[in-house]
Amino acid sequence: METPNKYSDKDLEEFKTLILKKIEKAQHDLELIKSAYMNDLNNGTEDTSPTFKAFDEGSQVMSKESNAQLAIRQEKFIRDLKNALIRIQNKTYGVCRVTGKLINKKRLELVPHATLSIEAKNMQR
Repeated sequence: METPNKYSDKDLEEFKTLILKKIEKAQHDLELIKSAYMNDLNNGTEDTSPTFKAFDEGSQVMSKESNAQLAIRQEKFIRDLKNALIRIQNKTYGVCRVTGKLINKKRLELVPHATLSIEAKNMQR
């Protein structure tokens, strides 16, 4: 029996719900990252002794950089999830872009924006 090369409308609807929830959480997390970044800019060290000031400024720079990196990664994650929604609309969601086979459902539940099957991912290594 040949395996189908696309998911059913029912499956696609379930994936869509999962992805919409992930987008909502990801956007919420992005807001937290951005507000932490804004707090880093506003919370100075004027009231601390000079001894700690240099160390604190260094750690502030580090946390600003890591927050910026987190924000960039989070924005990419949201973009990838939105692209997955487009693939659901086009009914191409869950099809490996290398092998053309269906990506395992468990993989899509864990990584809903995946475009490669494990088989194709392993071929890249």
